[in-house]
Amino acid sequence: MTRTHYLRPIALAESPQSEEGAAVRLAGGMVYASRFALIVREGGKVVSRERFGVRELEAALPDLPEAVREQWDNLRRAHAPLQCGARTVRLDQPQVMGILNVTPDSFSDGGQFMDDPAVANAHASAMLEAGAALIDVGGESTRPGAAAVWEGDELKRVIPAVERLAAMGAAISIDTRRPGVMEAALAAGAHVINDVSALRHDPRSLEFAAGSGAPVVLMHAPGEGEDLHGAADYTDVVLDVFDWLAARCAAALAAGIARDRIVLDPGIGFGKSLADNLALMNALPLFHALGQPLLLGASRKRMIGALSNEVPAHHRVAGSVALALKGMDAGVQLLRVHDVPETMQALRVWRGLRDAALTDFSQLPPL
Repeated sequence: MTRTHYLRPIALAESPQSEEGAAVRLAGGMVYASRFALIVREGGKVVSRERFGVRELEAALPDLPEAVREQWDNLRRAHAPLQCGARTVRLDQPQVMGILNVTPDSFSDGGQFMDDPAVANAHASAMLEAGAALIDVGGESTRPGAAAVWEGDELKRVIPAVERLAAMGAAISIDTRRPGVMEAALAAGAHVINDVSALRHDPRSLEFAAGSGAPVVLMHAPGEGEDLHGAADYTDVVLDVFDWLAARCAAALAAGIARDRIVLDPGIGFGKSLADNLALMNALPLFHALGQPLLLGASRKRMIGALSNEVPAHHRVAGSVALALKGMDAGVQLLRVHDVPETMQALRVWRGLRDAALTDFSQLPPL
């Protein structure tokens, strides 16, 4: 029976100020961790959990399986920036990706930026001015029960928006599952492919993405075809999503996509219950063990409504910022959000709290 190992950070530190060697940098210094859990599964079931401090883990590593040593290296890996045309998106600090939906039926802002290019332009400009590092353009709603979109309609929606953003000099990602849309969007000035099906929707997608040389975001979704939310059957949602993303990353590498061009997204809200989403949010640091930058897309998701008297999507700003801060604390590099100014304000305060030039950490007790 196959044994699988997972090295999960379970105690994060707010700063590097600690006893010598008591905390280690995760994701190249995005956050710090002082304790870890080594989890072992057989046949999908957890058979053991063992806790380690940093020194204990370092002493035990030579006798642990190679997969654990690889995850240890991955947890501490510093990631190269994403090059998006003339723009460089650093991944040694959290970055905000602003959402521009040009669809009639998005769960949050359907139709708002589709019919009037001037409104869409103003919104995109405002996101860039507020500090968004990238703008993510989508022409197809992927909410549960959304109708399928013909590729021709998707192209008509997204290409003009991409062209306008390119004229602004923005770094642009294209949120699509179709290689024809990927190709047209990249030709129009997009830089990143953000595929909620993790390049599974079309058998041509992997080959095209590899040939394009563009960075790709691979998101977890349990379903296939038009229903990305279906077929959700988890033994342990955190470890199952981890394994699934590891497999999709391996498939991308085998297809010829460079490791430094792969970003992974646990897919909050896609085929997951409230409990599943909360478990994934609390386990975000584990996903650094995959060795890739992470993207978190929790903005205005239904889980916020479920925890706040079912408030509608446009009243979920505070909850969205709370989840973004959780992502920052976990070392997530890219935060995909609707509300850029509010998230950027939270991000700047978060940075200040961790800046040794602004905050005296010397009186904190050692970890």
